[in-house]
Amino acid sequence: MTRYPRDMTGHGATPPAANWPNGAKIAVQIVLNYEEGGENNVLHGDAASEAFLSEITGAQPWAGQRHWNMETIYEYGARAGFWRVHRMLSDLPVTVYGVATALARAPEQVKAMKDAGWEIASHGLKWVEHKDMPEEEERAAIAESIRLHTEVVGTPPRGWYTGRCSMNTNRLAAETGQFAYLADSYSDDLPYWERFAGRDQLVVPYTMDCNDMRFAIQAGFTTGAQFESYLKDSFDVLYAEGQEGAPKMLSIGLHCRLVGRPGRAAALKRAIDYMRSHADVWFASRLDIAEHWAREHPPVAFERPSEMDQARFVQEFGGIFEHSPWIAKAAHGLELGRTHDTAQGVHNALARVFRSASEQQRLEVLTAHPDLAGKLAAAKRLTAESTAEQASVGLDALTDDERRNFTALNDAYTAKFGFPFIIAVRDNTKASIMEAFARRIDNDRDTEFAEACAQVERIAELRLIEKFAT
Repeated sequence: MTRYPRDMTGHGATPPAANWPNGAKIAVQIVLNYEEGGENNVLHGDAASEAFLSEITGAQPWAGQRHWNMETIYEYGARAGFWRVHRMLSDLPVTVYGVATALARAPEQVKAMKDAGWEIASHGLKWVEHKDMPEEEERAAIAESIRLHTEVVGTPPRGWYTGRCSMNTNRLAAETGQFAYLADSYSDDLPYWERFAGRDQLVVPYTMDCNDMRFAIQAGFTTGAQFESYLKDSFDVLYAEGQEGAPKMLSIGLHCRLVGRPGRAAALKRAIDYMRSHADVWFASRLDIAEHWAREHPPVAFERPSEMDQARFVQEFGGIFEHSPWIAKAAHGLELGRTHDTAQGVHNALARVFRSASEQQRLEVLTAHPDLAGKLAAAKRLTAESTAEQASVGLDALTDDERRNFTALNDAYTAKFGFPFIIAVRDNTKASIMEAFARRIDNDRDTEFAEACAQVERIAELRLIEKFAT
């Protein structure tokens, strides 16, 4: 049994209603990353100097050495950039991603963050790469980050974002039970729930596009106007979606040493002023958003098809294709994952097996279907699904003339094609069924075989939609 761990569906085509406070059309969430003093540096016990997100093009780590230029660029973020951004945004809710060791070296800045009422979330113990870090080492680093953050800030962090994370990071952070949200994700415009070891953990996704980090990479922003324009365009699209009834969240990522430079700060100010000029905009911290989402959309426990064993899967879905449990049995062996834990997901898996079956196997599925308003219906020997479907358009209450017409058409159709007339009755009325009956009986066998198979798939889809709705 192969199971795919990624979720490629998420909220799907119709996301849940965000219901932002006061009918807001958009939630704007500003993050200020505070990393200065927590970056790679031999003074911090690291093997080399920092090489990431600076003004130095193509910077490389200097093994065993301090890097004066790199250090002073980071120092600019703490000494000047932070204060420029603080003056600009101190009256707005901001979430600080604070590297614990950087916060410990920034008492004045931490005091200013707290005085502004900013949320201070954890950005890990050090601003270093975690991809090759052994699990136990990373677990210990998370624990120490929480301890040091609490000591320095005075309260424990409620949010977590590593940034340079490993494949274990979210699971390890979730298992602490410490966090109202995790942010190491870029997969959505809305929060969502993940499950780790039986525990529901809220994820509030972050951004790498509406992020000043793009000033420090080659395929990024070179002028403040580019950053400003991109932020405004992102805001406009999401604001319009909110006006149309589907509000989202706009995350903006900032770094003291990057956007804190004067030319970039000017662009940020123009973009923020533009957003402020609109009505129904909710500026919020990430914790505000997490707490709101947890109230509005608490996690819903349900049995996931992708986590069922074969027997349970067949028990639940073996009757979706009429009297053909072999389809569900084979579908269970496909590469299922969380993206299949929906009506469409299960339908796709079942339909793949049906489509790949031999013509004889598909014919057996067709012949497993009952005649419409036929002898099995009269004898009340239909499956529960077929009984409900036929009753939905009144095929269980035909007049004598209607019954004779159905019987004659059934007999003629079956004699010609070798399988019963099949149609997704929930898509139709009694009249449209009769019209389709009369029209399709003139098809050649190959055309009608393909049409009957398509109708079988549609019946299965409708059954699954109804099943998942309950």
